[in-house]
Amino acid sequence: MSTTRRVYKIKKTKKRRRRRVFLFLIPLLVLILGTSAYGAKLVLKAQNVFQEAYNPVEVSSKRDGEAVNPLEDNFSILFIGIDDSDERDFKGNSRSDALILATFNKDQKSVKLLSIPRDSYVYIPAKNTTTKINAAHAAGGPKATMDTIEELLDIPVDYYVRMNFNAFIEVVDALGGIDVDVPYELSEMDSHDKKGAIQLQPGLQSLTGEEALALARTRHQDSDIQRGERQQEILKAIMAKAMSVNGVTKYTNVIEAVGDNMSTNLQFSQIKGFVNYVTADQGINLESVKLKGNDLYQNGVYYYQLDETSVEEVRYVLQSHLNLAPTSTPTEAVQSPVQ
Repeated sequence: MSTTRRVYKIKKTKKRRRRRVFLFLIPLLVLILGTSAYGAKLVLKAQNVFQEAYNPVEVSSKRDGEAVNPLEDNFSILFIGIDDSDERDFKGNSRSDALILATFNKDQKSVKLLSIPRDSYVYIPAKNTTTKINAAHAAGGPKATMDTIEELLDIPVDYYVRMNFNAFIEVVDALGGIDVDVPYELSEMDSHDKKGAIQLQPGLQSLTGEEALALARTRHQDSDIQRGERQQEILKAIMAKAMSVNGVTKYTNVIEAVGDNMSTNLQFSQIKGFVNYVTADQGINLESVKLKGNDLYQNGVYYYQLDETSVEEVRYVLQSHLNLAPTSTPTEAVQSPVQ
């Protein structure tokens, strides 16, 4: 984060609630792992969760009206973390607080993850204006957000999973905490906006749900891009813990946590398409993709101005991964393995 931006943030007088929610792959991966390990009882419970959470949207216009099949096709999912909690009276169309786009290639059995900074300055079709990307969800929910990302990257966004931050806390706690290397000393508010409630020291340690949320959402010492990288580290920790958990009780609690806080246009029958990615011989193959940019101020408002060359490069990478005809030039600089 630039010095100018730090000064600007300090000068702000209006209180802003920060729900830097890291939710993207949690519901899918954990449900797959749990139901695969413990069979019919959890399968039925997970199926009920998805039935209650199901909220369809129109098929992407970039698919010519033909829906994809995760069992047979390459596809994409947008994971939307929203600041929609008991503190905000669950009003529904809050601004999004975390956006992760995942593309899946059936032949490579690979997944690419793109963290999209919440302050990215983009065109939002639902508002017919250019502003922060997180305003798309407030304007029209998941569909407006999906349309915005399609406009930006020129790829179809097939599915969405929308979660609020309570799910993140409850899932991590249901797993008994996660082990994460905290990069620096941290003082953050908790999920009830209590300042300084979360105090962390640098180093590898076990984190509760509240502590993991604080680490996922903080931006005091780095940027949106670094926050996205940090969130992907937390994702890996959640995956590792989920795969090591023994006991149907823990998975039952995880599924209940997911179900209470999720909406999606995925049906449970389609979730089977994810099993091949999780159980591939080489293990799950994740690569991170990055959007570069710079700080931008307009009329005293902060935005993240995306670098057009970087957008074109990311566009090419994701189009190629989905086996679509690329509309930009290739590069190897914008993607790296998720270790």
